[in-house]
Amino acid sequence: MAEEELAHRITPTELALSFDSVAAQYATARPGYPSALFDLVEELADAPFAGATVVDVGAGTGIATRLLRDRGAQVIAVEPGPAMGARLRAQLPGVPLLRASGDVLPLADASADFVTYAQAFHWTDPSLSVPEALRVLRPGGTLALWWNVPDPDVPWAAAQEARLKARLPGYHAHGTTGDADRIIDRQVPGLGPVHRRLHWTRRVPLDLHLAHLGSRSYFATLGPERAAPVLADERTALLAHFPDGTVEEAYAVDLTVVRSPRPPRPPRPQDPGTSEPRNP
Repeated sequence: MAEEELAHRITPTELALSFDSVAAQYATARPGYPSALFDLVEELADAPFAGATVVDVGAGTGIATRLLRDRGAQVIAVEPGPAMGARLRAQLPGVPLLRASGDVLPLADASADFVTYAQAFHWTDPSLSVPEALRVLRPGGTLALWWNVPDPDVPWAAAQEARLKARLPGYHAHGTTGDADRIIDRQVPGLGPVHRRLHWTRRVPLDLHLAHLGSRSYFATLGPERAAPVLADERTALLAHFPDGTVEEAYAVDLTVVRSPRPPRPPRPQDPGTSEPRNP
């Protein structure tokens, strides 16, 4: 099957579950997130992760789950993929794990302080997942969505993305990283979602970078045989830019944060001693 035919046949659900086939590779090669991201979420939420109940949806192998736990949060992981979930359970045995998706959260109303999505919100149906997150959040709680994306301001990263997009029709077709605030606003107007972007880098061996590429949903769905020549060409292109074999990966983190509405405060009773005198 040609890549063009495959691009038209793959559904978002199939792409989301394709990570199960590369769970070990995903856990090893995927980047984490900078501490500045979690600082910014806390600032926008006006609340700390320490001591908070956090529902990490689309938790995968637990990359963000671990970082949230390390910030002192009481984390509940939600992951639909059995292989990804098994990897998370092995690495974070003390974290409760629910086999579910963000479209239907098996959690009580007003039971969480944060609902987070790391690299996962685009696999949901926003008409379902946004109301579900708001249902699960306590009044004043925070929905936070974020993605590591290749930094478009870094020339080599932008060139790589252009090569992959030209060669693989449908590549990143389901991305919503920069539109999450507008998507939320269409579902529940008036909440005022806030978008921010951070930049960071990490230095990794070329083989690890290629393993990271291979863990992306489109490559996982292509399968090893079809992915191999694309990754081989990327190796050649990257060695021309990083001849020592160490790649400085450059990321932009797109973050969208929205607060769950608080109920209106009841009017304060009037002090009888300060009430206006009635007209005779």
